[in-house]
Amino acid sequence: MIEIRTLDDIGILSETVDLECKLAAGKDGRGQLPVDFWPTYSAFANTHGGVILLGIKEKQRRFALHGISEPQRIITALFNHLNNPQKVSVNLLTEQDVKVIVIDNRNLIQVRVPPALRRQKPVFLRGNPLKGNTFRRLHDGDRPCSEETVKRMLAEQVEDARDSRILQGFGMDDIDPDSLFAYRQMLRTEKPGHIWLDEDDAGLLRLLKGWRRDRQTGEKGLTLAGLLMFGKWDAIQDGAPHYFVDYQERPEAKTELRWTDRLVPDGSWSGNLFDFYRRVYRKLIADLRVPFSLKDGQRQDDTPVHEAIREALVNTLVHADYSGRVSVLIVKRPDLFGFRNPGNMRIPAELAIQGGESDCRNRLIHQMFLMIGLGERAGSGVPKIYSGWKSGNWRPPALYEKDEPEQTLLELRMLDLFPREVLEMLRIKFGSAFDGLGDLERLILSSATIEGFVSHPRLLEMSTDHPHDVTMSLQRLVKKELLFSSGHGRGTVYHIQGLKAATPDEVFSDGTVLDSLKNSGQSSEGLIAEGLDMPIIHKLADIKPELVAELEGLAESARKSRRLSKNEMTQTVIELCHGRYLTLKVLGELLGRSEDYLRLKVLNPLVGKKLLRRAFPATPNDPRQAYTSVSQM
Repeated sequence: MIEIRTLDDIGILSETVDLECKLAAGKDGRGQLPVDFWPTYSAFANTHGGVILLGIKEKQRRFALHGISEPQRIITALFNHLNNPQKVSVNLLTEQDVKVIVIDNRNLIQVRVPPALRRQKPVFLRGNPLKGNTFRRLHDGDRPCSEETVKRMLAEQVEDARDSRILQGFGMDDIDPDSLFAYRQMLRTEKPGHIWLDEDDAGLLRLLKGWRRDRQTGEKGLTLAGLLMFGKWDAIQDGAPHYFVDYQERPEAKTELRWTDRLVPDGSWSGNLFDFYRRVYRKLIADLRVPFSLKDGQRQDDTPVHEAIREALVNTLVHADYSGRVSVLIVKRPDLFGFRNPGNMRIPAELAIQGGESDCRNRLIHQMFLMIGLGERAGSGVPKIYSGWKSGNWRPPALYEKDEPEQTLLELRMLDLFPREVLEMLRIKFGSAFDGLGDLERLILSSATIEGFVSHPRLLEMSTDHPHDVTMSLQRLVKKELLFSSGHGRGTVYHIQGLKAATPDEVFSDGTVLDSLKNSGQSSEGLIAEGLDMPIIHKLADIKPELVAELEGLAESARKSRRLSKNEMTQTVIELCHGRYLTLKVLGELLGRSEDYLRLKVLNPLVGKKLLRRAFPATPNDPRQAYTSVSQM
């Protein structure tokens, strides 16, 4: 939660919090609710919430207080519009979410927009969720949602369980009998004598809701849950085209994507979720470094750490959005375990960590795991992961989301909060400046070293300090140049010079990532690079023909005409770079212009106006530079 107390707090807002600042002065200077308030309201509501400050002006890329002479006039207009369904689809605000702050005898209005619940999304404008009326917050801009994104929100809204859908044309021939036999054996071990064990395969699948009949329509058949949990690979590909599961064992604590062991659906095994779980869990716990423990004189082979890993794996599989374009990815490294699933969380991360609330995306799959003693009951899974990891005296797990494309990530690092070797390295690097720091500032630098970068929300997970104190500590470290920041709003991260930030050499190393995407059969819209927040396209030949055609269509007028107006060129470039990074070479090829002309006459001015941003801000003139649009025009 943002806390504004002084003018200094306003001066640092642009780099530390998730917020939008608007002047809201009106034509007469007395204050008026700005028209562009509503796209921001929609965007915050459809992502992670945020704060809108009215009465703030931007001067020389810094925020400054302007003030509003009649704040109640704006607040009245705000609630009138909020309760008008032709203006906005839902009112998320209460009186407690809107307050007037007085600083230096001037009024500032703070509007806290909470994230909408799943059943309230999409939050849209003008009575229609489509036609550019639904927005999401990406980086520091309000982006209109694509029709596909809006439809996914609508599906999430009405479908409590995404995996209960009956699949037309699928039957028992699409079920892998060995998988179902192995499941039966685990059920027998977990629940000896259970009445379901007397059923044949079709009966057992029916009781597990892997096969069901809709009582209203009479429709019956294999459910998505049954196919994903027990299906054969060729059938799964037909029923869930975006489904892909991937396990990678990497030899070093580095971001480069080399592996010594990998498991993906390749035709040699079923490829279903149940078999993926069984194979991957054995790999994850092999040679697991956990403290030796005894109970009643017996060595404990199943420790709280084992339980945390088991729960993390099940959690990843039951919460994944298998209609999303990101694969399920499990990574094992000497220093960490990583879990990624497509789709954002259905409840805020902080509520999931506290426990007690749950909104599982694939409830039938979850119940199938519960029947054999795997996974936790609703609302207790994530706390079990956190408590299990705490038993190893390691850093708290890192649970976070990415919005483009939507995905949820969990990192379990086997490192202390203050490893001795990290403190020594920092002491050597910063000398006496490090010795003079407090515990919170040392925690910040230690975390930035271990995790590559650190953010305000991540620090709140690791410390008991007040959010305002965390903010001020980050700013002091930046001012002393012990820490450097990049990004804006919720996307702001902090790193130590020389220890983080994506470089062209890291991204364009050897094509390993792109090759792996091609070989795995995933749709590749570009190179997914560590350190970059979106795919990067550096060769048109490396992406799908459909995407090439789309990009060429957007650039057609520029390519055919040498007399394109400045506004038309700006619009074309921003549309091309929306949702991805395009290199200078690719842009030159698409637009039919020289790279020097584009960089000097088009791209650099747009970066200066904050309409574009560079993938590698530290090396702006690198010939491998790439660009993405900050907002759509």
